[in-house]
Amino acid sequence: MTWGPYDEAGTRAFLKTAIERQNATPRTSYMFAITLKESGRLIGHCGIYLTDEGRQAVLGWILHRDYWNRGYMTECAKELLRFGFEDLRLHRIVAYCNTENGATSRVMEKCGMRREGAFKKSKRGRPGIDKEWNDEYLYAILAEEWRP
Repeated sequence: MTWGPYDEAGTRAFLKTAIERQNATPRTSYMFAITLKESGRLIGHCGIYLTDEGRQAVLGWILHRDYWNRGYMTECAKELLRFGFEDLRLHRIVAYCNTENGATSRVMEKCGMRREGAFKKSKRGRPGIDKEWNDEYLYAILAEEWRP
């Protein structure tokens, strides 16, 4: 991800914003903690963010690297799509990823999303961590294409 939070203060501010957004009317963002079923341990975050007057949305997620390659993100992404299409009655859902992030591309493809575009130097990197500008892929899926 090209955004924080990076420290405890940033995390607290992010959580405050997430709590405030759940009470917004109309609600345009749904953020969820990713926890382990067995222990309740927090391992990441995912969300769906409405656009176009609630007819389309963007997915986003982050997962602690200790839990990569275990299928957790695919499970979360599929549930976000189900929620978006069944509960929110969306028309189209998109997601973006860095072109160097093959694992995230595979998650989107496993969920039935298709790559619709590639963008050169379209996303700012994190200062001191990433390149200044990164390339991105855009993935999308329509309601009529989605299969639970």
